[in-house]
Amino acid sequence: MDWLLALALVLIAFVAAIGGLLAVSALQGTPKRASASIFADMTLSGDAQAATVFLFDGETLVDATPGGRQILSSSRGRGSNWLRLIGYLTLYFPDVEQQLARVLEEGQIILDGRSSRGKTLVMTAEFRGGLTRIALTDPAQDGRPMATDPLAHSAMIQEVELLRDVLAQAPMLIWRENPAGEVVWANGSYLMKAMATLASGRELGWPLPRLFDKLASQSTVRGQRAAVTVPGEDQAWFDLIGMQSGDERLVFALPADAAVNAEAALRDFMQTLTKTFAQLPTGLAIFDRQRQLQLFNPALLDLTGLPADFLSMRPSLLSVLDALRDRNMIPEPKDYRHWRRQLVELEKAAASGVYEETWNLPDGQTFKVVGRPHPNGALALMIEDITSEVSRSRRYRSDLELGQAVIDEMEEAVAVFSASGQLVMSNLAYAYLWAHDPEDEMQSDSIRSVAAHWRMQSAPATLWSEAEEFISTVGNRVAWKADTRLLDGRLLSCRFAPLAGGATLAAFHARDTSDGVRTVVTGSERQKSA
Repeated sequence: MDWLLALALVLIAFVAAIGGLLAVSALQGTPKRASASIFADMTLSGDAQAATVFLFDGETLVDATPGGRQILSSSRGRGSNWLRLIGYLTLYFPDVEQQLARVLEEGQIILDGRSSRGKTLVMTAEFRGGLTRIALTDPAQDGRPMATDPLAHSAMIQEVELLRDVLAQAPMLIWRENPAGEVVWANGSYLMKAMATLASGRELGWPLPRLFDKLASQSTVRGQRAAVTVPGEDQAWFDLIGMQSGDERLVFALPADAAVNAEAALRDFMQTLTKTFAQLPTGLAIFDRQRQLQLFNPALLDLTGLPADFLSMRPSLLSVLDALRDRNMIPEPKDYRHWRRQLVELEKAAASGVYEETWNLPDGQTFKVVGRPHPNGALALMIEDITSEVSRSRRYRSDLELGQAVIDEMEEAVAVFSASGQLVMSNLAYAYLWAHDPEDEMQSDSIRSVAAHWRMQSAPATLWSEAEEFISTVGNRVAWKADTRLLDGRLLSCRFAPLAGGATLAAFHARDTSDGVRTVVTGSERQKSA
């Protein structure tokens, strides 16, 4: 029985092997059925070499012919493959996105396009099985096969022409140099400039002439400025930027005439400004954002006595103030620490545009110090010697006080009006006589209001109208006198006389006629009564 079981197993294994061989033979002998392809109709029609095809699922690229992928790689568009294709097609179909949107509704569209250079293109787009198939053909090839994809070849040619036009029309000089420093290629602007520099009758040769020194082409130089001189023209300036391109150097020369002219104008302006500052009698010191001295004029040296070499070292603001203190050019403080703290506050106040102070120096000089902010955080400190002005002001105030003291001692009541009819001065006798002290209200005391007060203190008369008209009159006038009575019965003698500058003097004498004795109020009596 065992040998029967073994024989059965051998037979079963033999049958299984035969069956496996037959199955493999059958599979190898039966050709595999090709699956349906979206490009099947293009292959059968013989357009495989004449058309460039893209297959998209929405905006996702599913497949494309080799020429199609080459177009995508060289397209001017950026981003996804869909955007790159749109960027290429807009050269022929400006509204290609709107046209492709019709495919979902109409199923198929065919468009004829022409680029700005006269090249033609036919686009066939159809929606099939949920996919968008876009086929591009070049009518100029008329279906003839080419060794390379015609549209890819056309795209490369178009890109080369575009780059050539860009370089030829670039408003900057561009050239390439070999390791020996010879100019082996140049764009149109460089060639035009090179031809302009040649002598009459000479032509361009090889290698091309150099416009700039070789130093400008060194790899370590970037942003160097150089000039080119063309006979009959102004000197042209350029900023040179070089970069390595393999074994050669690619150099760009950017026009810099505007920058050079601006810098020259700025230098001229600074020179003019410096000369102007040099003539100013006010000491000027300008500090930058870090409070370092950047500019000063000779008047600062004369006023402060600071040495020029010290200021030329660009000291800080605090160093300058310390030097001024050492020379007693700053009011001596009682507390040095407090004084240092005030210096910091001075800087802050000047930076905000509110610092202004008068320094009374120990030697009798008086300085007016003004701090003003400048753009970009700069600070201008101006020191002006106002000693003479302060002296004149003090003498003027002293003269006024002396004049006031003199008229206060007069027995006659006196009031002085300006040319505009404003009461500007009066004495104690006037204040006592009229019960009117105009010191606190002098700015509001016009002749009209003062005359009204006189009418209230005296008997009715036309005198005050005439006095008001006389004081308000401008021009030649003649002094005159008149009498009236006060409400208490005293006789009042009035005198009106013109003064220099259109001012007017009004003087009054009051006397008691009951006993025939004139009564006059003096300044001393006014003080006693007060």
